[in-house]
Amino acid sequence: MCCSPLEIGQVINYFFQGKGLFATQCFNAGDIIFEERPLVCCQFSWNGAYRYAACDFCMRPLESTEENARRLTGKKDLLLPYPECCPTDKKSHVQCTQCSVRYCCADCRDAAWSQYHKTLCTQSRTRDPSHPLEQLNDTWKQMHYPPETATIMLVARMIANVRQAEDQEGAFRLFMQFCHKTKNEEEAFVHKLLGKPFSDQLQMLREQINHALYADCVQQWLTPEGFLSLVALVGTNGQGVGTSPISEWVKNASALELPEEEKNKLDKFIEDLYDDLSKEAGTFLNSEGTALYSLQSACNHSCDANAEVAFPYGNFQLVMRATKDITPGDEICVSYINECVLDRSRHTRHKILSQHYLFACRCTKCESQLEDPDVTSEEESDESSEEEKEFEID
Repeated sequence: MCCSPLEIGQVINYFFQGKGLFATQCFNAGDIIFEERPLVCCQFSWNGAYRYAACDFCMRPLESTEENARRLTGKKDLLLPYPECCPTDKKSHVQCTQCSVRYCCADCRDAAWSQYHKTLCTQSRTRDPSHPLEQLNDTWKQMHYPPETATIMLVARMIANVRQAEDQEGAFRLFMQFCHKTKNEEEAFVHKLLGKPFSDQLQMLREQINHALYADCVQQWLTPEGFLSLVALVGTNGQGVGTSPISEWVKNASALELPEEEKNKLDKFIEDLYDDLSKEAGTFLNSEGTALYSLQSACNHSCDANAEVAFPYGNFQLVMRATKDITPGDEICVSYINECVLDRSRHTRHKILSQHYLFACRCTKCESQLEDPDVTSEEESDESSEEEKEFEID
C-alpha cells in the first residue's frame, strides 16, 4: 500500500518566502523536515522498456528481490538468503481492467484511473505501435537516450490530470505554480532541452501530443510557446525517483538480529552481490522516473546544501532530510546536481546549472571560489562527454 498523502495544512515547521523554503524551528542533522507525495509521477520511458517493472502509479517495484537480482546479474540460478526480507507483495498486484498496465495494489490502480489513466488507457492488452500515445513515447525515446532525466509521458499525465479534474482551472493553476521559464533574460540563459538541436523534435512532439490529448482546458499548453514552457517546467522541476527491491531487501536483512558468524556471511553475500550487479548492470540498478512535488520544488539550490531528498518507503513518497543542523530563519536548500559534479570546478557547476535550471549559483561555496581558475581542459573534455551521453540526439 502507498503511504497516505501529506496534508499541506499539517506542515507547520517551515514557510514559503518568495521562491524558497525557510525553517521556523530547529532541525538537527538527520531530522525529517517534511514528507510529500507528488502531484504527478511517471517512470522513465527507456527504464520501463528495459523491463524495470514498477507500479505505474507509485513506482513501487513489482519484481521480487530474487527476480530483480537474477535479471540484473545475469545469474538465473541466484538464490537470496532471508527471503522474508523481500519487500514485494505479489499477492496485492493488480492490472488495469482494460489494458496491460500494472500496479502494486488496487488502491494505486484506482488512484491512477481517477487522476490520469482514464484518459491515457490504450484499451488494449497488447502494445499497439500505431496508438498516438505509443507513437509519442517512441518519438521521445529517439531523442532522449539513457541516462534519462525526463520523459514526455509526464507531460501527458499532467494534461490528463487537468482533463480529469473536477476543477480543471484549479488543476491547471496548480501545475503553473512551478517555474516554467524557457529562458533567463537577465542572465541570457536558455534551457538545455529547448536549444536549436531540439527544435524539430519538439515540434514533432507538440504535434503528436496535440493529436493524442488536445482539450480546450489545456490549449494554452499546446501552442508553440505554451508547449516550450511545459517542457521547461518538466525539465526544471522534475525530481528523480528511484526504487529498488534489492536496496529494500538489503536494508531489511541488515536489520536482522543474527549471530556474528551469520552476520559476516550476510555482509559478504551483499558485497559480492553488488560486485556482480556493477559488472553486469553498472549504475542502472533502479526503477527510475520523475515527479513533480510542490514543496520540494520550492527548495532552492546550493552547492553546499543543508538538506537532501530520500525515498525510504520504496515508492514515490519523498522525504526531505536535514544534512546539517538548521536554525529558525535558515533557508532549506538542496543540491540540484550530483556529488560528482559538486566536486568539480565552479565553472563546470555553473555551466550545468545555467543550462538546466537557468541560473548562476551564488551560494557560499561558489562565492568562496570566485578567484579559482575557470576550468581545465581535461575537465571540459569530461564534461562535454557526459553531456553528450545525457542529451544524445539521433
